[in-house]
Amino acid sequence: MTDAPEDAVARIVELKAEALAAIAAADDTPALNDVRVRFTGKRSVLADLQKGMRDLTPDERKERGQALNSFRAAFDAAYQAREEQLAGAALAARLEAERLDLTLPPRHRPRGRPNLLTQVEHEMLEVFIGMGYRVAEGPEAEAGLFNFDLLNIESDHPARQEMDTIYVAGFDDVVLRTHTSPVQARVMAVQDPPIAVVCPGRTYRADAVDATHSPVFSQVEGLVIGEDITMGDLRGTLLAFSRALFGADRQIRLRPSHFPFTEPSAEVDVSFDGPGGNHGWLEILGAGMVDPNVLSMSGIEPERYAGFAFGIGIERVAMLRYGVTDIREFFEADARFLAHF
Repeated sequence: MTDAPEDAVARIVELKAEALAAIAAADDTPALNDVRVRFTGKRSVLADLQKGMRDLTPDERKERGQALNSFRAAFDAAYQAREEQLAGAALAARLEAERLDLTLPPRHRPRGRPNLLTQVEHEMLEVFIGMGYRVAEGPEAEAGLFNFDLLNIESDHPARQEMDTIYVAGFDDVVLRTHTSPVQARVMAVQDPPIAVVCPGRTYRADAVDATHSPVFSQVEGLVIGEDITMGDLRGTLLAFSRALFGADRQIRLRPSHFPFTEPSAEVDVSFDGPGGNHGWLEILGAGMVDPNVLSMSGIEPERYAGFAFGIGIERVAMLRYGVTDIREFFEADARFLAHF
């Protein structure tokens, strides 16, 4: 049975007082939300009173509508104010619970450092930059023209075979560079002498992984071209480099060798003092005078200019300097190993 119009208005007034009291008594956000559902939800008394307005006369509808509007305005204002109070109290409690004790010492976090190979590469480049060289770089996926042809490596040379060289699938005569010498070829193709560059970077060979071999390794190659360049200039440069990296008392020796892009060519050894007073030599790089044919293919007059080139394995230098016996330790990211350097 529907309430009489005057009883309904009185009931709305009572509901308003009850709702405002319930809002004030809510001690957290979930409780406040329960109050909203209980007094203004779809199944609340207020909802029933709103539905019954269609059966009222215009005057009765006006009176009840004014009472409902008064309820809604008072309810919304009280609800919003209480919601803000509870949110502020919750934030204050959270801040108190998460308070930082600024008197405590900070947590120790070890400082990061470059990989040993990166450190050695930077040291090597600093030596050559100090001699007046500039740094040149090139792509790791290289055209056979630069990786082989312009370096005097003939089409039937064993280095071109897939057992030594990694070819890029889907491309004709594109390889993962087997040395950084292609950068030297690129420099000679666009720069007139005098030239003095060092070319650092990763190189790739079809090698199996073991203690002394890796399919990926790093090199620093150097190239000098100018007038009156001799083998003596090469030896003096490599001696200065060896003493900067391995000690001021080191000596070097050049042993005859063969490389397609240099003539004459040499393997370079550096002296060392081993345990028990043992003395000996360790091979560190290959070098030689730039073959005149290489100069001609790059548009440089071999009758006027001469040059030398050298290639140094960064892993080789790091292993000699720091007594590393397994090349794989450079790539395994073992923090215990890296922390030593």
